[in-house]
Amino acid sequence: MTAVYAQQSTSTLTGDKVVVVNSVTDSTVFGVGNSIRITGTVKQGAMSLGGDVIVEGVVEGDVAAIGGSVIQMPGSRIGGDVIVLGGTYTADSATAIRDPKRSTIMYAGYQEELRDMMRHPTGLFSPRWTPTYLGTRLLAVLFWFVVAMAFTWVMPNTISRGVTRLQLTSVRVAAIGLVGAIVLFGSVYVCLFLMPAPVQVLVGLLALMLWLAASLFGRVVLYAATGKWLQRNYVPAGKNSEAVALLLGTSFWVLLTSLPYLWPFMAAFILIISFGLALTARYRKPVSV
Repeated sequence: MTAVYAQQSTSTLTGDKVVVVNSVTDSTVFGVGNSIRITGTVKQGAMSLGGDVIVEGVVEGDVAAIGGSVIQMPGSRIGGDVIVLGGTYTADSATAIRDPKRSTIMYAGYQEELRDMMRHPTGLFSPRWTPTYLGTRLLAVLFWFVVAMAFTWVMPNTISRGVTRLQLTSVRVAAIGLVGAIVLFGSVYVCLFLMPAPVQVLVGLLALMLWLAASLFGRVVLYAATGKWLQRNYVPAGKNSEAVALLLGTSFWVLLTSLPYLWPFMAAFILIISFGLALTARYRKPVSV
């Protein structure tokens, strides 16, 4: 796959700069952060991340846009599938040529968000400290606090054993979680290529259920263990209160997962610990290392 840069102009549709492909191109046309206008012939496919794909000529392969739209002008031809995420697909049905056996996949929501994400990918690692973002962080603290309280109320002994296991064998739990995550996602990836469709769906659903269960259980245990550690060392108030411990632990980890550039590592750490705690949940007596 190669990126094609030809003459540039300004799009009359979006106001963005456009890469114009007006010749015969044997490779895939790939644009990042700007739109693509195809007036010639593209032998393979065309894709734009954060812009539109405007087809006025011929594209023999697939056409895709993430954070943009696919626009098929009158008299043009698209030989492959059309995939649009965060935009729309529009075509002149009277004169635009499409293979009727080909598919059109379109999701029109969050166009501006996806466009901005594709154009400024580093923004994923550096969140903007806007009032809206701070509000969602506070809601996240409240949500996970309520979830943690519910889990602690429903299964207090299981959460308590998980906290003890994490305190005494944290390295072992992390190692088991890392291996478990690699095996799980690796197995799902292999099944998507080797197994028939019904088995793929079943394996995907089972993996999703395991991931959700492990994430919920592991987060609650991690929040509780962190809150107790903070109570012992830094926050003497409410030392015997489970609710205070859960609130402290939840706030601590939500803060860490909100820090620019650090949050992906914190999210990965939580996932690994969660898998480790879920996979070792049957052990009632942790073994010290």
